[in-house]
Amino acid sequence: MASATDSTPAAAQGYKFIQFDTSTFLARLTLNHPPYNVLTVPMMTEIAEAIEGLSSRSDIKAILVKSSQKMFSAGISLEDSKSDRVFQTLDAFNRVFNAIREISKPLVVVVNGPAIGAGSELVAFGDMVIATTNAKFAQPEVKLGVFPPFAAVMLPIMIGPKKTYELILTGEALSAEEAQHLGFVNKVVPEAQLDTYVESIVNKIGEFSGPVLEVTKKVIASSQGLPLHEAMKKSQDIYLNQLQSLEDVQEGIRAVLEKRKPVWKNK
Repeated sequence: MASATDSTPAAAQGYKFIQFDTSTFLARLTLNHPPYNVLTVPMMTEIAEAIEGLSSRSDIKAILVKSSQKMFSAGISLEDSKSDRVFQTLDAFNRVFNAIREISKPLVVVVNGPAIGAGSELVAFGDMVIATTNAKFAQPEVKLGVFPPFAAVMLPIMIGPKKTYELILTGEALSAEEAQHLGFVNKVVPEAQLDTYVESIVNKIGEFSGPVLEVTKKVIASSQGLPLHEAMKKSQDIYLNQLQSLEDVQEGIRAVLEKRKPVWKNK
């Protein structure tokens, strides 16, 4: 995969279904499988490989996932949902899920159109989700005689069991506004303001120390589902034994005392 200084265009890296730009502190991963971003096994393999390759990139502080199409993603293809291929499909989607779960860099997802089935589950993997009123989120798998294996587990934690039952058992879609109300989406902005708002968020993240961001995400992610006393113990252990060993922690303190802007070394 890409080296620490690689900014090779996606096509040159061999990607066919995504665009991938790592030329700045922000890795931009764009779903690019016209016209509906159907998540085939080859496309999901590309997504996973791109994210996995960022684990050693100290120059990358965050990841942005968006779509080049009017639809964010229509989910898994019908062909890949057939019984003779579904194992490979689930294996590919698991690889995407694990790549996102294991990457310590904050992941922001931008949705400016429908996210259906596995497309909606992919959105759920994001640490932050920014949407427009064009977005909607649906798990219509019941209409095909199956259930969404990831959403069935993740959505009760994110939006509560009652709403999860409603969405999965009826297959009805959530509007962007409803998704924001439930906490599935962070912010809904007008389409005309989307790019400006997204850039303001990622640039704000880019102002901070990359390793500090990574350790912070690690605490939040690893504490979920733990009893409070275990979560607090884990958080303090990471704070004392991982965070405090970073050079940027000392720089941040010095900058405050010296009343200046910190100069991060990202180490």
